[in-house]
Amino acid sequence: MEINTGFSIVQLEVLREIGNIGAGNAATSMSQLINKKVDMQVPSVHVVLFDEVMEMLGGPEKLIVALYIRIQGEAPGSVYFILTKEEAEFLVRHLTDETEFKLLDNKPPSELAISALHEIGNILAGSYLSALSDFTGIKMQPSVPSLSVDMAGAIITVGLLELSHVTDYAIVIDTKINEQTGSSGIHGHFLLLPDPESVPKIFSSLGINDHE
Repeated sequence: MEINTGFSIVQLEVLREIGNIGAGNAATSMSQLINKKVDMQVPSVHVVLFDEVMEMLGGPEKLIVALYIRIQGEAPGSVYFILTKEEAEFLVRHLTDETEFKLLDNKPPSELAISALHEIGNILAGSYLSALSDFTGIKMQPSVPSLSVDMAGAIITVGLLELSHVTDYAIVIDTKINEQTGSSGIHGHFLLLPDPESVPKIFSSLGINDHE
């Protein structure tokens, strides 16, 4: 699904390395939260067209859990962290004492579950943006995350509609989260959507100026 967006292999590798550093920081914070050793990795970073985001998530009717965070500061943009319903339930169960937690069981999610998912969003976005800020020297801060549980088409179409007027691609940072004591884990998608003016600023600060 790689497309010609002006990103070079070097640029994507730099983003993957920054993602791995952010994942390492996030793993430390997650481990402290659940009191279990957590391993997080970024196996790949790639660029996809907005139309392909839906396919990547399993189609427009796929039920997903999405945490949306606005990047504020000198290089603004948007972030989505997207999980399947099952992956979100897995994380909530590990962050709370609600071992039988289900997102859709004919009653609204508890405040504790919502708080847990927001905390995950804060940890992940904060860790990635901190790593990106450290690398670039550009100040970036995450907003308070907002949570949506809906079909992928409803969430992504609304979220990307405004951005589609100025750009047509997203940077996808694949994120694997595993407990080191077992085989269980999740594979989430971290969508980085920098505002158009932020892209050259980020790479210029890294001394990589071949983005067109």
